[in-house]
Amino acid sequence: MEKKYNTRSPAVKRLMREAAEMSIPTSDYFAAPLDDNLFEWHFTVRGPEDTEFQGGIYHGRIIVPAEYPMKPPDIIVLTPNGRFEVGKKICLSISGFHPETWQPSWSIRTALLAIIGFMPTPGQGTIGSLDYTPDERKALARRSVDWSCTQCGTASTLLLPPSQEKNAEQKEEMEKIVQSVAFKSEEEIAQQKKTSAPAEAASSAGAASEPAAASTAAPSASSTSSPSSSSPPAAPPRRRTVGNSNSPNNRGQANVESRGVQVYDVLIMLLVAAIAALLARRINLMQDSESGSNFPAQE
Repeated sequence: MEKKYNTRSPAVKRLMREAAEMSIPTSDYFAAPLDDNLFEWHFTVRGPEDTEFQGGIYHGRIIVPAEYPMKPPDIIVLTPNGRFEVGKKICLSISGFHPETWQPSWSIRTALLAIIGFMPTPGQGTIGSLDYTPDERKALARRSVDWSCTQCGTASTLLLPPSQEKNAEQKEEMEKIVQSVAFKSEEEIAQQKKTSAPAEAASSAGAASEPAAASTAAPSASSTSSPSSSSPPAAPPRRRTVGNSNSPNNRGQANVESRGVQVYDVLIMLLVAAIAALLARRINLMQDSESGSNFPAQE
């Protein structure tokens, strides 16, 4: 199998390592990839004790994506059990239905422990779940011992005999997984999509308005932060900027600048008047010289 796949791929490396770690069956679970497909696994789990699944042997498939372990696998139960629908993907936060809640540290073994831990829990309308009566589940558990997979054979032969001693660490790990992994109902998923859609639209609208707001704020920021100019053309923009502030310092500064502008206006008016007076004087002198040249010369 190593020659068939790229051993540099993170998914291939991870799956080969997990396959080596799970090559020896236990009394509670076993999983292995198919001989011709590393990305499809078949698993077998034993029903939890002290439940209506006790004595049952349940078989299923795990479809692993190429992006594993960054994306979760799909889990499908094949043995009739009364808890999970047969041939339908289970909606777990550890399965392909919810890649946003998947953790790359989880493994196929984690998924198997999650299945065992959630078998006695209520279905409550979750996707891929069933709510059979305890008697129906007990009957299916008895029948499951003879259930056979076309590729793996009789599922009950894939596990070791039930162990009298329970692994305390495995039981504690299973309880932690049950607390962290949650089933999602179809109603919950639909409601989550409805609530997340307006939030995504609002966030996209806000992101689109940020450039416009930044471009609008840029001119005002440059006008307020620009240094004061002594030339008259720069005075009107400064008057408009400080006129919008109500602080005493800004009002005083506005009054000083206003007086300065008035002085400039008076000087300009005086300069224009002086130029007009010089022009008038020049015109008078030219007229006087022309009139003097018209008199006859004295002998």
